[in-house]
Amino acid sequence: MIAAVALVLVPAVAAGVGLLLPLTARRAAAVLALAASGVAVLASIVLLWTDVSGSVVLADFGDVAVSAAIDVSGPAAPVAVAVTAVTFLVQLYSMSYLDDDERYAPYAAQIGLFAAAMLLVVVADDLVLLLIGWEVMGACSYLLIGHDRRLPEAPRAAVKAFLVTRVGDVGFLLGLVLLAVHTGTFRVSEIVATAPRELSAGVLAAACLLILAGAVGKSAQFPLHTWLPDAMAGPTPVSALIHAATMVAAGAYVLVRLFPLYAASPAVLTVIAVIAAVTMLLGACAALAADDLKRVLAWSTVSQVAYMFAAVAAEGTTESVVYLLAHAAFKALLFLGAGVVIHMVGTNAMAAMGGLRHGAPVTMWTMTIGFAALAGVPFLPGFWAKEAVLGAAVDAGGTIVLVAGVITAGLTAAYAARAWLRVFAGEPRGAVHAADPPLPQRIPLFVLAGATLVGSLGLTVWFLWFSQRNPLAHWPILLLVVAVTVVGAGGVYLLWRRDPGADPARRLGRAKAFLAGGCGIDRIQDALVVRPVLGAAHVARGLDVAFIDGAVEGTGTATMSVARRAASAHRFGLPAHLLAGLGGVLLVAALAVVLTGGSP
Repeated sequence: MIAAVALVLVPAVAAGVGLLLPLTARRAAAVLALAASGVAVLASIVLLWTDVSGSVVLADFGDVAVSAAIDVSGPAAPVAVAVTAVTFLVQLYSMSYLDDDERYAPYAAQIGLFAAAMLLVVVADDLVLLLIGWEVMGACSYLLIGHDRRLPEAPRAAVKAFLVTRVGDVGFLLGLVLLAVHTGTFRVSEIVATAPRELSAGVLAAACLLILAGAVGKSAQFPLHTWLPDAMAGPTPVSALIHAATMVAAGAYVLVRLFPLYAASPAVLTVIAVIAAVTMLLGACAALAADDLKRVLAWSTVSQVAYMFAAVAAEGTTESVVYLLAHAAFKALLFLGAGVVIHMVGTNAMAAMGGLRHGAPVTMWTMTIGFAALAGVPFLPGFWAKEAVLGAAVDAGGTIVLVAGVITAGLTAAYAARAWLRVFAGEPRGAVHAADPPLPQRIPLFVLAGATLVGSLGLTVWFLWFSQRNPLAHWPILLLVVAVTVVGAGGVYLLWRRDPGADPARRLGRAKAFLAGGCGIDRIQDALVVRPVLGAAHVARGLDVAFIDGAVEGTGTATMSVARRAASAHRFGLPAHLLAGLGGVLLVAALAVVLTGGSP
């Protein structure tokens, strides 16, 4: 129990202390952040070996009690290990990567608070605690994406991320309230055990759809995915943390935690399948056409997280968690490696890269492992994870997920090969001095590359000997995934070989810009949502100014006018006052005579 409390509390307290440090206390901030992250890593490892649960009642409202309840069972501990490990490596990497950042101290504290919020989501057994972690993550993402105030696009990206995810969070809050009201409890473990039996089909489906809206927003799934590529304006280590094991994975993890509710709502599972299919294809096509290295990886994340949602739709919660863990390792590796490349070249544009294999072998080989895992090279984590999801789709009869997943596997291999060739192969484009990063940045690359390789061995052993579903049972799907991977990567390589200095994606022609921009979804949202909302806001402001403000200001103007006239009467000279007094006396006397009839 102590380890479970320390898992969340230590990074949270350290973050609170870090936010109070002066901007000049860089070393103290770094030591505090690393120490807290290290403690969280140790606590998560301890929790791997035992299931922990417990609660303390915080408030009792009669029929409903709010408690500080935690439940570290099932997938919670492995996911906590992934979160804490990636956070520790990001903190270590950031010490060197942001060595010239004057605001490093609050940055390190915000990273710690962000991780603590995600860990609270992972272990919370109370809907209120879950919601607190969920909301704190959103606030921290806003702060971290907009951290670099030198970039004009950073504040805009931060606001977009906050507002788009808030759209889904409204549904998330309503869904949690609906569950609590109809079950009479906030305890997650009690709700998943009783709600499928006690709630009506309509109420259950409504709650599941509302919670799904929040998960779609946090995990950047269609149609609330547009914030994630723009979030690349944040520092690269932040991108690694958000994309690998925290915020973007939170939506899929919550669906896994609440899966018994979704299992009782087949119609909602169909909705998830459609969302996942559209998102994985959309993200893969955009990644294939994007020219910015970080945006390629961002669109890749959109697509890869859709596999986690697809696994849930196919009733494969174990497969979804396996994909989450595999993706955490190789995507964090790719983002941190991309940060090194961008520092070398001075730009995100892949057109300015090339030939970086010369002089930067550590960066090249570690990112090669990451790209290979992403592409689904056989026996690496991405290969087994994709096969697991597609196998679950076959077992569940999920044709939508199966078809979209196979096509996306080919597209993934294509854009991974394109990115690797554009960055490392060919001849250098421009006067770039390629060099591997300093040790604090190199260590995370080694660790994540090693974790990817060790994970491939572990997944191979687990799938072949310990998994309840033997992947060889679906050997046609296995061979099909390998075939589309070879076709995708091989096709891009052949195009590149014809002209190593050109972009293989140029063959997309006019469609390239359309795909790279996310198929115009941003423009559609701007036309259907942003502009109407802004128009309504202008109308409301006009009505407020013309009527409400006009009434208030008119009343004030009339009062001031009367007051000015009264004040001017009091400024008469002495003869005028005497004359007015005499007139008043005569008026009173005349009234008295009239009223008394002239009698004394």
